Amino acid sequence: MIGRETRQVRIRVLKNTQGSTLCPFVERFTRPDATLYTDEYDSYNHLQRVRHTVCHGKNEYARDDDGDGIREVHVNSNEGGWTGLRNLIRPYRGVHKAYLSGYVAIQELAVNHKCVSPNIVSNLVRLHLS
Repeated sequence: MIGRETRQVRIRVLKNTQGSTLCPFVERFTRPDATLYTDEYDSYNHLQRVRHTVCHGKNEYARDDDGDGIREVHVNSNEGGWTGLRNLIRPYRGVHKAYLSGYVAIQELAVNHKCVSPNIVSNLVRLHLS
């Protein structure tokens, strides 16, 4: 997920993408009054949030719902966000699924903290040693 206003990302490795797994994750990291933009994937159907969708199956990738000339209904930010993770693991020609969550955590950290300061590293080390 990527917050359109905050630009913060939340990336997790889930055991599957069924609604019973995906919806609690999305609802945990979004405010109840958030508007979600997704594709038409059925697993999102039970989300307890306002949701607008694009239908990739009908070659729809962005849509202007309110007529202001801005195509606000899209999932391009989220889909483009995977490029960073893919580029992170590309030199290794993939990673074992047992270690994937570590790479995902590194990517989330890199996106959310564009500049990794000594304070961030210190906090990470402190957490790791606890």
